[in-house]
Amino acid sequence: MLASKRLYPLIACAAIVVAVVAAVTGLAEPVLSPNPLDLTIGEYAALDRTGAAGLAMAALGIAAFAVVAGLRSVGAPVDALAERLVLAWGAGLVVLAVLSAVLPATGTDLIAQTYRYLSIAVLAAVPAAGGLTVARFGEDERWRPVARPVEWLTLAGGFGLLALVYVMLPGQGMFVGLVEWSLLGAEVALVGVLAVRLARLTWARGAAHASRAALG
Repeated sequence: MLASKRLYPLIACAAIVVAVVAAVTGLAEPVLSPNPLDLTIGEYAALDRTGAAGLAMAALGIAAFAVVAGLRSVGAPVDALAERLVLAWGAGLVVLAVLSAVLPATGTDLIAQTYRYLSIAVLAAVPAAGGLTVARFGEDERWRPVARPVEWLTLAGGFGLLALVYVMLPGQGMFVGLVEWSLLGAEVALVGVLAVRLARLTWARGAAHASRAALG
């Protein structure tokens, strides 16, 4: 049981690293745009021919599932709704990864529109989960060290969502790509903070058990 608890944060951290490397590699591809940050996440996925977009989103989906499993395994102070929101974020990213493979091969607008609205829904999930969780972390001794970073990243995500609504409506889409990428970056950072804290808790507990077994 302890071995599986220690495995969850390792999977999450490794998946986040893979996702970041894939995204940076894809954004560096000059074929996409002179400035890839002008592209929305959906536009980037539709134009990408390297597979980096799909890999990054699938890896983030795996990270989300592993983080939720890890939080449950250690009894973290996270309520069911927050867990479901993170799982929805991960599942949505996996669906987007599949759609990113389908989008370039279709000439219809339906999949592109589905991709667009699903990506917006996905981007709203993690800030909402952070808002439900940060107060509980502040009250728990094990999770208090990350309560402030989670709060900052949740606020960044909330402001990012407000900025996204603005640029899509009165802003007429100006800088929408930059806003989407910044918002996704804040969300990945929040999930990463949880994964790193999980790793510290589970591996420290494992080391303590090993020490007691050696002394006993």
